[in-house]
Amino acid sequence: MANIKPFISIRPNRGKAAKIAALPYDVYNREEAKEVVEANPDSFLRIDRAETNFPDSVDTYAPEVYEKAKELLWKRVEEGDFIRENKRCFYIYELTMNGRVQTGIVACASIDDYLNNVIKKHENTREEKEIDRIHHVDICSAQTGPIFLAYRANAVIQDIVAKVKEQEAEYDFVSDDGIRHRVFVVFRDEQIAALETAFAGIGEIYIADGHHRCASAVKVGLKRRAAHPDDTGEEEFNYFLSVLFPDEELYIMDYNRVLKDLNGYTPEAFYAEVAKRFDVEALEEKQDKHPLEKGSFTMYLEGRWYLCKIGKEDIPDDPVKSLDVSLLQDLLLEPVLGIDNPKTNARIDFVGGIRGLEELVKRCKEDCKVAFAMYPTSIGELFAVADAGLLMPPKSTWFEPKLRSGLFIHEIEE
Repeated sequence: MANIKPFISIRPNRGKAAKIAALPYDVYNREEAKEVVEANPDSFLRIDRAETNFPDSVDTYAPEVYEKAKELLWKRVEEGDFIRENKRCFYIYELTMNGRVQTGIVACASIDDYLNNVIKKHENTREEKEIDRIHHVDICSAQTGPIFLAYRANAVIQDIVAKVKEQEAEYDFVSDDGIRHRVFVVFRDEQIAALETAFAGIGEIYIADGHHRCASAVKVGLKRRAAHPDDTGEEEFNYFLSVLFPDEELYIMDYNRVLKDLNGYTPEAFYAEVAKRFDVEALEEKQDKHPLEKGSFTMYLEGRWYLCKIGKEDIPDDPVKSLDVSLLQDLLLEPVLGIDNPKTNARIDFVGGIRGLEELVKRCKEDCKVAFAMYPTSIGELFAVADAGLLMPPKSTWFEPKLRSGLFIHEIEE
């Protein structure tokens, strides 16, 4: 059963929360991160991406960059930009995007639950991407970016959340991207105990987003565990910062594909290959260009949109192979366009649904030849893949809204 526990959070004082809260570190490239920090020196990105404090000649992963992150973090705690909670608490984190609300529990999850597959994964991680966050967490002795976890909705938890949200919010602000963020402190002992008990009755929790952050936090915890043979299992390094959301509130957007060439085909010949594999229909100007059901995608080729569908009877009865991103990959991208490994092939790029279909058209006018707009993967499909112990293809899910970093910090000092 899941071991989800309250923790002593280090968090912004009320007057600073809106300015400190930042999108995850990996949303930006170095130039973009630097622009954000220059416009808002209070942004937590200055700590999460500490290379923004150095000239471009300094390597992003240089040792002094991580030392700067540690220096800035604890200096701001000393100066009062952040406060340290005086007891172990849970927090309610509510995000509202375009009128749709999702509410999570901010807590710490067990690295043993990750290792024992109580916390389930659906994608592989790459060591080179882990190393950066391993250094950041280990040197700062703190986890600064929460892992986005999901669980099957639970009536007891929902009832507690509803009661806590009747009290005054600790934070309530709208970020630059229009997302409203509200945070409530769960400080009553009976509610804290009830949440721990409720989560202990949940058998499966799923990583929705943040596989690399999660793997990094676990590896730092194991490193510190090995250095402390008298470890009791209760030390803070045995847990990682998380926000847990009920499945019914989550929103997964499409994760679209653009190809830089047609693998030697002319547009006419490529269209013919698509038509061999899918039912293809040209879309009129006024028609919606988004695919509207599973087993379909839309294609932008030579300035026109097409709807491409596969018969339901032709969809494999397999949790991975039945995914729309798998159908596109297995039936078209690999056999026709030669994309054998989408994770490493430089001829394919991925565009999150938050950018809209306009971005696909723009890319086809700039550096690509064809674009595919996908039907979103569902949370049920994600759970099915993870439950089967399988892995999704890369770039299968795009969750919105994004959790903010800097609102909650979990110190892991022994």
